[in-house]
Amino acid sequence: VQLQASGGGLAQAGGSLTLSCAASGSMKRPNDISWYRQAPGKRRKLIAKAGSEGVTNVEDPVKGRFTISRDNTKNTVDLKMNNLKLEDTAVYYCNYWRHDESYWGQGTLVTVSS
Repeated sequence: VQLQASGGGLAQAGGSLTLSCAASGSMKRPNDISWYRQAPGKRRKLIAKAGSEGVTNVEDPVKGRFTISRDNTKNTVDLKMNNLKLEDTAVYYCNYWRHDESYWGQGTLVTVSS
């Protein structure tokens, strides 16, 4: 499975960005495609998950500001980020997970400025 993350860039505080993760290859179901982020000097953390069967979850630190959506016909998972804050600055990674396999995409950098 290959994952291609895109959509990162520079945004102002209070602004919005949408990240997209395009998955390809031999994907078995059920699976989860998730977004993680890693801020400078910190460990990578899960922020949102979209399951192939329709279940989604957004973690508390970004709940209410970030939404995740998945299109199984296109094999894409989008992360819509609203009301961006300085602390959202990080490298964002998408991940494909099943109980027996896990793949990471290359990160996409999001920088939020004041």
